[in-house]
Amino acid sequence: MPKRVSKSRKPKLDSEVKEKLKSVGIEMTPETRSATFLLIDQDVKTISSFYKGVEILSIKDALEKYEWLQDYFWRAVSKDQDEYTREVEADYNGYFIRALPNAKIEFPVEACLYLRSPKKQKVHNLIIAEENSELNVISGCTSHPGVAGMHLGITEYYVKKNAKLTFTMIHSWEHKIEVRPRSAAVIEDNGIFISNYILMNPVKLVQMYPTAYLEGRNAKAVFSSIIVALENSIVDSGSRAVLKGENSSAEILSRTISKGGIVYAKGHIIGEAPNTKGHLECRGLMLSEKGVIHAIPELEAKYPNVDLSHEAAIGKIAEEEIFYLMSRGLSRDEATAAIIRGFMDVDIKGLPEYLKKEIDKAIEMVEKELF
Repeated sequence: MPKRVSKSRKPKLDSEVKEKLKSVGIEMTPETRSATFLLIDQDVKTISSFYKGVEILSIKDALEKYEWLQDYFWRAVSKDQDEYTREVEADYNGYFIRALPNAKIEFPVEACLYLRSPKKQKVHNLIIAEENSELNVISGCTSHPGVAGMHLGITEYYVKKNAKLTFTMIHSWEHKIEVRPRSAAVIEDNGIFISNYILMNPVKLVQMYPTAYLEGRNAKAVFSSIIVALENSIVDSGSRAVLKGENSSAEILSRTISKGGIVYAKGHIIGEAPNTKGHLECRGLMLSEKGVIHAIPELEAKYPNVDLSHEAAIGKIAEEEIFYLMSRGLSRDEATAAIIRGFMDVDIKGLPEYLKKEIDKAIEMVEKELF
């Protein structure tokens, strides 16, 4: 672990904001984080780096400081992708996070995007894991109680040779919020990109389809998501991996639960190079007669020597499973909770132990929403 280089005071926040930050795993403490960033609406409230090897700036300051950053800005995501990217291109704020070459950062960088006012929050983020570095990022996105608005977020990830980037995004929005992230990753030789997504609370709409471009030899990407769609929520979510480098591989794992909400669970793996491998696994659990889950797996081979596979399944909790656990001494609610907890237990390979604990805490919050 690089040496601590600075200390920072916590920003002064009211109790409601603190509680919402806590709900998405944001602690704002140097003891357990390598750097912190907080954006409220369009205003940066705090930026702190606690360890050498981690650089964190507002995206506007970063673009002023580094002329070379223009080579990365709007490279992975096209500014003309749709009306929302064009809107962000015209007016934005956000963060720039960079792991310096050879830096191995165990404690995560945390970044919170908080929507407090009833308007649009337009964000453009950029993360670079330089050669031979390891970087973990927790992004907590949430909104103030009772607020109606829209979050438009562009995030570009660049994983250099032999680097590893783990990005965990936790969403906890209000039921009147529309969320439209647009993100993409570019992964070089032997690079590893792990993306985790957790949605907990009711939301009006989430619509996103992050893409990983595995351009290098032996590049690897893992997408995993845990989504709970409560009543009146629409979640249109998926992940795409484009295997462009020889021996590159991708895994897309999703767990979706509908408790009255509508879910579109998508996955798309494209094999464009020799000896590429990809697996897509989508499982859905229905907990309400009002809900709907659409599982849409897609495999596309553009080269003869590829190995792509998928499996998809949607169902409900089997009564015999509940009866079995009740026979072991659990109440019906306890048995149901145990089954759901097992369903959401996704084995994400390559995660640091500390980050596994963070994801477990987030899943526990999901359980509280369900019962």
